[in-house]
Amino acid sequence: MLLTPKLASMLLWYRNHCEKLRPMKTPATPLPTRIDRREFIKTGSMAAGAVAFGVPSLLRGQNLNSKLNIACVGIGGKGRSDTDACAGENIVALCDVDSGSEAYETQTKKYPEAKFFKDFRQMLDQMDHQIDAVTVSTPDHMHAIIASAAMKRNKAVFVQKPLTQTVYEARYLKKMAHDRKLVTQMGNQGSAADGLRRGVETIQDGLIGQVHEVHVWTNRPVWPQAMDRPEGEDPVPSTLDWDVWIGSAPMRPFVGSRGAEKRGAGVYEPFNWRGWQDFGCGALGDMGCHTVNLPFRALDLGIPTEIEATPFGKMNKESFPVGSKIRYSFPKRTGHVPLEHPHWWHRSRKVEHDPVTLYWYDGGQPDPSAPDGHDFSNKPPAELTADITALLGEIPNSACLIIGEGGTVFSPDDYGTSFFVKMKGDKKFVHYLKHPEVAKYPERIKRNPYGGKKGGGGGVAAHAQEWLVAIKEHKPENCYSRFDVAAPLTEIMLLGCVSLRTGKKIEWDAHKMEAKDCPEAAQYIKRQDRSGFTLS
Repeated sequence: MLLTPKLASMLLWYRNHCEKLRPMKTPATPLPTRIDRREFIKTGSMAAGAVAFGVPSLLRGQNLNSKLNIACVGIGGKGRSDTDACAGENIVALCDVDSGSEAYETQTKKYPEAKFFKDFRQMLDQMDHQIDAVTVSTPDHMHAIIASAAMKRNKAVFVQKPLTQTVYEARYLKKMAHDRKLVTQMGNQGSAADGLRRGVETIQDGLIGQVHEVHVWTNRPVWPQAMDRPEGEDPVPSTLDWDVWIGSAPMRPFVGSRGAEKRGAGVYEPFNWRGWQDFGCGALGDMGCHTVNLPFRALDLGIPTEIEATPFGKMNKESFPVGSKIRYSFPKRTGHVPLEHPHWWHRSRKVEHDPVTLYWYDGGQPDPSAPDGHDFSNKPPAELTADITALLGEIPNSACLIIGEGGTVFSPDDYGTSFFVKMKGDKKFVHYLKHPEVAKYPERIKRNPYGGKKGGGGGVAAHAQEWLVAIKEHKPENCYSRFDVAAPLTEIMLLGCVSLRTGKKIEWDAHKMEAKDCPEAAQYIKRQDRSGFTLS
């Protein structure tokens, strides 16, 4: 058999690895009494495969039948689907501040072997060595606090979007994941779809030429915004740990429904926290990491240099407005695209991008008579959407429009999972699977294999499964929305929130992590956390 350089390297690694596994005759330091569970899964399956099938079995990865122990923080709303997406593993712990909710009843019955906690700190302290990975599906303000606590214990983490509530936190988690080589994933599940990945690779490879303009819009908010803090205080339900729910935010009195029952939730919990500045990130936080995902990746957007937000209606210090238009300016930048057939000496090629302006639209003009407080009118100019109307008969509530010198890409949903193409000279938009120009570009981005038939994919289950398999193989790079990618995407959204909250155009110095000539922005870039709920 010809001994190739790659196989020789693998044999050398295997020999050295076996040497490490042999006990030394006179160890210089005491041997550890406990082997990390994930390391045991990885090392044990590698050794077993090597003995049974020889060294080439290493190329097939580790034993994917070994189940992970998963702890889930936040089990209502999005947390329910995040937990259920991991149901093929061992759900060993459930954590939620409210033991009186319908989600508590449902999920504790579904996973009777899982221990229940109200406080994530107690869960991590008591079950540290029994946990391999943690999902975080809480209000935005607690994402980084909980994730960093788990990551400090070297747990893999799956964190809902937006990854964090502040820019400082986003960079903190990104660095922590990199330094500790942890397997991470943010919960923007459209990332798992074949359509999104096809859009990314074809736009990067020049399908529509240089792009100078992007328009992204959403129907959010579909919860109360533009309100002041309610007066008074209500008794805290006995099933709710209000102190842990408030977490890192400044303490405030508990308030129940106060008329919000018509919207299906209380003033703050379990859902309306999204509109409050102390707890959520408004429409940007809810949908930006979904709808901006496609252009962010395809155009290698990186971090903007200028952000200018215009609120619709009332903007106060408590909640976000019922609508906003935000302009982001991105400078010239260089992307690095992995080659379809990489070589040892040449693994990527450079893509030079012109400056681009991204426009974000959410909500609409204030309308007190409307269920969501606005008229859903905030969309791109009609001259830009005429072809969309011709295609669909209407303007969708959420979408993305990418305008290039050679054509236009239009994605008609929240997640960028599908798209249409209209090249210069085309009379109308054509679905990407049927457009002849798209077919000219080879597939080079690895597809998520867990999402069903070709051309589909996506979804919470596929996105979570990608993360779970990456943990077992210990390959952080296999997660398409790992924190290396998710953190800068989140930063874009958060900078829009900073501009809204300061009421000023932001000139962003990414290196210094500060807004030039806007000192009042500092409190929103890195907040002061409440004692007991700080980054780990």
